[in-house]
Amino acid sequence: MNELGRFLRGRREAVTPARVGLPAGPRRRTPGLSRAEVATLAGVSVEYIVRLEQGRDRHPSPSVLAAIAGVLLLTRSERIHLHRLTKASDPGFTCMGDATPARTVRPSVRAILDHLEPAAAVVVNRLGAVLAHTAGYRRPMAPTGLADEL
Repeated sequence: MNELGRFLRGRREAVTPARVGLPAGPRRRTPGLSRAEVATLAGVSVEYIVRLEQGRDRHPSPSVLAAIAGVLLLTRSERIHLHRLTKASDPGFTCMGDATPARTVRPSVRAILDHLEPAAAVVVNRLGAVLAHTAGYRRPMAPTGLADEL
């Protein structure tokens, strides 16, 4: 079993049948949902759920992931984790949502940079754009032109 399988099994065992509108029944072999219940509610085969949990299939489609996530009542952060585990190739999926990259630094970050003088220090956003730096950074970088924009 791989990390994806452990995650799916753990979440499956954490969801009670009552939470998804199913009867609990007198005798259950699992504390949460059975694989068959997850498969039925997600619209996939039991064999597919077994393959995912056993780590034999690591690339389910985004629609299958969404269906399974819905059945397992995953939170937004758990859904992101699920997508990361499967390395889903959904071109529209981003872990950052609609957040745009930072273009400025907070005053507290600027204060930290000021305390780091004369050391070379730089703050970049997730795209690698330089947002702020110390004079110690500017000195060696000035000949390269990388510090010209600030």
